[in-house]
Amino acid sequence: MAGFRSLARQVRDPQGDLALRRYSLRKCLERFAPYGHRATWDHLCTRHTIEPEDRSPDPVRLVHALEELEAARAVWLRYEAGFAERRKREKREGLRRPGAFDDWHRRIWGGNGVARCEDPAVHPSAPLAEVLGRLISALESQPGAACPVCAETGIVWRQDLDCAPWAGPVCTGCGIVVPRPVLTPGALARARLIRPRDLASAA
Repeated sequence: MAGFRSLARQVRDPQGDLALRRYSLRKCLERFAPYGHRATWDHLCTRHTIEPEDRSPDPVRLVHALEELEAARAVWLRYEAGFAERRKREKREGLRRPGAFDDWHRRIWGGNGVARCEDPAVHPSAPLAEVLGRLISALESQPGAACPVCAETGIVWRQDLDCAPWAGPVCTGCGIVVPRPVLTPGALARARLIRPRDLASAA
């Protein structure tokens, strides 16, 4: 099975068939898709003016989309490397974090679905690297009461998520499933009390 970097080379190959280059970009999302596969594809198509079903898209736009994905992946892999090193050090020193924090990291290791969007058409509009930077900043800070990506406080609890953990807090502003470790117990409790409503379109 080809890895992310091998697929990225195929996307960049100027001699490659455009349909294959597009396919390779889609396959990259099986290795790294912060919003989930469909939502990340929709995000890249929107930002780089690619028709989602176009089998022969502009190769320049394909490469620009790949570059955005690569930049975000680099941000996340740096965070993961630092996180793994910190956890080893903390465990040696006898320091423990809440189980939910480590469970969340294990579930999204590699960055797939780190900011999953339940509705593929509702996702943050900022560059992926910027969004992940905000999320990482929140993960490295004390829990808060707002979405770490868009600062929206309208967070609702959904019981029908498509992926594990199957239920959780969803931001009504940008559409991400908010990682539980970045929210205070009070914010999580309030989210459980709010009746879910259709998510607003991302700004």
